[in-house]
Amino acid sequence: MFPLVYEINTRVWLRELSIRHGQTITLANVPDEELELLRCGRFTFVWLMGVWKRSCYSAAIAASHKGLRSELLDYLQDLQPEDIVASPYAVADYKVSEMLGGEEGLLVFRERLKSMNIKLMLDFVPNHMALDNRWLPEHPELFVSMTEDDPEDACFEFTKGQFLAHGKDPYFPPWSDTLQLNYANPATHDMMIHNLLHVSDLCDGVRCDMAMLLIKEVFDTTWGSQYGEMPGEFWPTAIRHIREKHPDFIFLAEAYWHKEWALQQMGFDFTYDKNFYDFLGSFPVNILKLRDHLLCDPEYQARLCRFIENHDEDRASEWFGKNHAVAALVLLTSPGMTLIHQGQLEGLVRKIPVQIIRSAEEKGHEKLLPLYLKLFELRLDPVFQEKGRTEWLNLNAADLSLCFGYCRSTSDSHAFVLANFSSHGIDIEFTHPALDGLDKSSITAYSTRFPEPLQEWQLNDNATGLHLKQNEGVLLMVKKPET
Repeated sequence: MFPLVYEINTRVWLRELSIRHGQTITLANVPDEELELLRCGRFTFVWLMGVWKRSCYSAAIAASHKGLRSELLDYLQDLQPEDIVASPYAVADYKVSEMLGGEEGLLVFRERLKSMNIKLMLDFVPNHMALDNRWLPEHPELFVSMTEDDPEDACFEFTKGQFLAHGKDPYFPPWSDTLQLNYANPATHDMMIHNLLHVSDLCDGVRCDMAMLLIKEVFDTTWGSQYGEMPGEFWPTAIRHIREKHPDFIFLAEAYWHKEWALQQMGFDFTYDKNFYDFLGSFPVNILKLRDHLLCDPEYQARLCRFIENHDEDRASEWFGKNHAVAALVLLTSPGMTLIHQGQLEGLVRKIPVQIIRSAEEKGHEKLLPLYLKLFELRLDPVFQEKGRTEWLNLNAADLSLCFGYCRSTSDSHAFVLANFSSHGIDIEFTHPALDGLDKSSITAYSTRFPEPLQEWQLNDNATGLHLKQNEGVLLMVKKPET
C-alpha cells in the first residue's frame, strides 16, 4: 500500500490546541477529537515537523534578520516578539523539546497513533546543525572550518579567531543559523549515525532534510576542494545500521536536482518528486512533461513522494487557485507516496514561515475536506496501488492545452482520470477497450465538485463523452463484470 503522510507543524498545532481548549496541550494530552481527522483520513504516517530541541541562536537570528522579518510581517501584521521561534531545521540536539512534552510525551503520542494503525515520522537534518548545538564545544572538528579571510556571511566565529562554515545549499546563500557538518571526517559519519539510531528508537520513519547534499559527489563538489573529500557514501551505511535494528523503518528523502534515483539506489524508500509539483503547477500545466514523467519506469514511480503543498512550498489553494481540487485528484490517483500538509484539506491560502509559532486567522474552503476524504477512500482501491498501471488517454476535444486524461488499471478494474485546468468548460470524447460493451451501471463517476454528481456524460459503442466544467476533474471507476 502506498503510504499517505500527513505533515503537522507541531509547535503551531499544539499552541492552537492549547488556546482552543484553555489549557496547556502537549503531545502527551492531545484531546481525542483533535485526532479524528487522522483516523478519518486513513493516513499511514503522521510527520511531526519540528519536535527537536530549539536553538537560542536561531531564534535570535530569526528575530533580527531583516530579510526574514519582512516575510514574517507579511504573514502576521501584528507580529509580536513571542511569535518568533527558531527554525526547526537548526537542530540544537536530538532531544524532544520539553515545551512539546519531551520524549515521554512523544512516546505517548506514538502509542495513540499506533492504536489507530498510524505510524510516526520525524525529521532528521543531516547536513547541518544549530550554532549552539551540543556537540560543538568539545568537537569543532565535526564541522567545516574556515578562516577570517572567508566571506563574513559564510562563516561563524565560535571562539576567538576560530571560524566555522554555515550550512548551505550550493545554489543559495548560507543558512546563517546553522553550521556545516564536515563529512570529510569519518567521525562525523559515526556521530550522525549515532543520532539517527537514537531517532529511529522514537519513530517509524524519518524525513531526511536536503538528503542529496550528503551524496559524496555533491559534498565533494561543494566543499572538497577546500576541506577534503568524503571517505565514502554516508547514506548506504547509515540506512544499513538502522535497518539492522529496525527492519521496517522508512526513509523519505527531500531531494532535488534529479538526484532521486541515486538516493533510491542508496536505500531510500521514497524520495521527493518536485518534478511532479513543477509540471502540474506550471501555467499552463506542462502536460507533455507530466505525461512523460508519469509514464516512466514503474519501479521508480512507486518510490516517489508526491505533493501539491508542504511547509516549503506555497499553499495549494494559493498556487493552484481554482484548480486546487483538480490538482488533488491528479495527486491522489498517481502512484507512490502521497504527502498532505496540515491546512491543505481545509484550503488555507497563507504559507506559514517555519520561524512562526502563531498561525494567522484564516477562513478555509469548506467543500475541499469532503472531497479529500472521498479521494483518500478511493485511493485504497488496488487500481491506484502498486499493481496499478498508468496509460495516457488520447482525448478528442477542441482545446487540449489545459486538459488531459489517463487510465490507472489492474487486470480486473480501470479508473479514468480526466482533468480540466482551464477557466472554461470543455467537451471531450475518448475510447478505451475496457469500456466496450458496458453501460453506465458498470461505472461510478465522481467530480471534483463532490458531492455534486457528474451529470453531463454519455457512454456508447463509439466513445465516452462528457463535459468537463471549468476547473473540474472527473474520475470514472470501472469494475470488470462478474462472469
